[in-house]
Amino acid sequence: MSATTESRSGLALKYGWALGESGWNTDMDANILAIARFGVHLSILDRDLATPPGSPAAGATYIVAASATGAWAGKSGQVTLWNGSAWIFAAPRIGWIAYIEDEAKLSVYKAGGWSAGIAI
Repeated sequence: MSATTESRSGLALKYGWALGESGWNTDMDANILAIARFGVHLSILDRDLATPPGSPAAGATYIVAASATGAWAGKSGQVTLWNGSAWIFAAPRIGWIAYIEDEAKLSVYKAGGWSAGIAI
């Protein structure tokens, strides 16, 4: 049986391999990275950028602003992480909570997008 993709979490994790099935290693590595990057908690550097920063540090995480351009085009409202060589995106799900570092606020994703946030 080949792996199946679940979509409920929004992380598109793979599951359901048969014992010894080819592809398990690569897909499971991707699962673990997705959980580590998006499944624990979100600490966002900024949510007002529509263009990717020029020299992000590996692990830099943002919420893509409206009218995104460049490598972020078409990803407005999504969470993105620079892995050191490419941007990885995740569409947020209702209930995700993020700490917005440059605003010192907690924001929640709800129907209609990210909330203005609560100062902490």
